[in-house]
Amino acid sequence: MITAAPPKTRPWVLPLVCLGAAVLYAWKIGAGQFGNTYYSAAVRSMTESFPNFLFGSFDPYGVVTVDKPPFALWPQALSVLVFGYHGWALLLPQVLEGVAAVFLLHRTVRLWAGENVALLAAAILALTPVTVIINRDNNPDTLLVLFLVAAAYALTRGLRDGRKWLWWCAFFVGCGFLTKMLQAWIIVPALVAAYLAGTTGPLKRRLLDVLGAGLVLVVSSFWWIALYDWWPGTKPYMGGSENGSAWNLVFGYNGFGRLSATGESGGMMIMRNGQQTMSSFGGDPGPGRMFNDVVGGQISWLLPLCLVVLAVLGRRWRDAGWLLWGGWLLVTTVVFSFAGGIWHPYYTTALAPAVAAVAAAGLALLWRQHRRTLLPLVVALTAAWAFVLTARDTTFYGWTRWAVLGTGIAAIAWLVVAPERRALVAALVPLLLTPAVWSYAAAQSTSAGTLPAAGPATGPAAPPPLSPGGPRPRIMLSGGDGTARLSDEQRRILDYARRGGTEITLAVNAEAGVVAPYLIDSDATVIGMGGFGGRDDAPSVAQLDRWLAEGKLRFVLSNAGRRPGPPPSPAQAGRQRWIEGHCTTVDPAAYGGGADTLYRC
Repeated sequence: MITAAPPKTRPWVLPLVCLGAAVLYAWKIGAGQFGNTYYSAAVRSMTESFPNFLFGSFDPYGVVTVDKPPFALWPQALSVLVFGYHGWALLLPQVLEGVAAVFLLHRTVRLWAGENVALLAAAILALTPVTVIINRDNNPDTLLVLFLVAAAYALTRGLRDGRKWLWWCAFFVGCGFLTKMLQAWIIVPALVAAYLAGTTGPLKRRLLDVLGAGLVLVVSSFWWIALYDWWPGTKPYMGGSENGSAWNLVFGYNGFGRLSATGESGGMMIMRNGQQTMSSFGGDPGPGRMFNDVVGGQISWLLPLCLVVLAVLGRRWRDAGWLLWGGWLLVTTVVFSFAGGIWHPYYTTALAPAVAAVAAAGLALLWRQHRRTLLPLVVALTAAWAFVLTARDTTFYGWTRWAVLGTGIAAIAWLVVAPERRALVAALVPLLLTPAVWSYAAAQSTSAGTLPAAGPATGPAAPPPLSPGGPRPRIMLSGGDGTARLSDEQRRILDYARRGGTEITLAVNAEAGVVAPYLIDSDATVIGMGGFGGRDDAPSVAQLDRWLAEGKLRFVLSNAGRRPGPPPSPAQAGRQRWIEGHCTTVDPAAYGGGADTLYRC
């Protein structure tokens, strides 16, 4: 046992933890922010028709989908249908999902390690900086974490109550797959190992149970993929795919493409100590990625503690709970550390439940068996790492490093001299102080944007240059840049295009970040050519020919060749040739001019 909450107050601890999480996740979400505008624009389009909702269309005309299945966007679209299209309506489902994950983690860990460990695990998850910031945004990671924690709960129940819960576990992982594809499957080895170790009976019976769960996993993971690919009617092009197939998206751009070092690698300019510098989104792949200056402040606060605990488990690795949470942590850390494709620091929120469970149970283990020796050393190591993380940019709550140093020394002395329970409670202060402060700071943010990150401002400052001659150009991938309102220039362009009186008011030949404000801040039928990065074959040249012949399209806005980035894809180049061959430029004086070119077709 870690702490002994008085019996009269213990039933109130979990509600207070969940309430605290809700406050952190919901504070100021009504201040006008729209999160990742790529997804926010899609949610508005999804409310226009059932096919748009079912397939996750980015634009109201149903030209191209977002580059993932729409599972995470369905709750947001339903919320918008109920409450209207507001930023807080988009983010409310994220808040509820985040609090549900905290509650469900408590219930899961309680089955394994008891009430006090479960309460501490829930508190750690609620105070993880990357989790706070991602739950204030509308990226799919929030729902993914909830499904993965639900899978862990079902497996833990299955160890006690039978194989039907194993099937529920597989179902929840499948739902996670339809939220963020192959990332959900990363924890499957840990789930299988935990089930095989934690159940009795003949090995053949247990293997058959796992095979049955595998069948459930496949069905629950691929039913929407099959629905899209076999849909007999009109449907949007599958964004991010090479050929319009959802299957291609699963195992290409959103699958092995994220792991492969031969694909694209994202990059950005960041502000670090007041200076602009070039950085890949998550730092270079390697064993130190989780601790680098881009990722470390998101998730690594308690990783040293967790790694020490897992290193000293010995025979306890036979325990199903340690296999589940320790396996989740180790496998996910390895995959994230060495992923060579596009990888963002906020993905580490998928590590947070495992970090919370291992850290809480690990402290209990060290308290029982190593309270005078290894426990003080772990507290010292964790406090020292918090000091290092904070010292990287002392302009952002730099005072906490000294507070951690002081409280850490006091807690360590108390543990060595008089290792009583109050000493352990005191040791939690240096362990959780800085993550809690960073989480508080994240809750004050009014815009998480496309690349949510806790801590000092490290968002994109300017488009980076292309790397000369390399096989993997580092590029700025633009999807939603947090700008949800039309500029005066954009509104003038849109007002001029409305004069055409066509079904499609305006087609924008640009990446989704440029298109999103037209979809969020107007009721016009605007389409984005090329999906997320502007590189997809949607609409095709043949489709443009039909629209022009049928009088459905008259105005096209194009920024081709005017923004830094990689060479155009064949689809992009083909569309630009079509525009230049079928359309004439509109005199900028007619609509007030701008950085991009307006064409009449």
